[in-house]
Amino acid sequence: MMIELFGVPRQMAGRAEAGVFATTVRQALFALAEECPGIAKALRSDGSLLPQYLVSLNGERFLGDFDETLPPDSRLLLLSADAGG
Repeated sequence: MMIELFGVPRQMAGRAEAGVFATTVRQALFALAEECPGIAKALRSDGSLLPQYLVSLNGERFLGDFDETLPPDSRLLLLSADAGG
């Protein structure tokens, strides 16, 4: 699965996207933090996001259930809650 990074998360990761193996949002975020250690600053110890960050499934909806199973070939977008226009 691919995770696209925008704004502050992109700066923390030092890249625009990363590929991880995961079946849930929580697993994807933990895997991202392993690949890009700077992202750990955006996570709580339980693998959920700090309130200033959001994660979206395929750019269609924001996710709040970090144990949600992700469909195959899905993309996550990780961004700052204040990003946008």
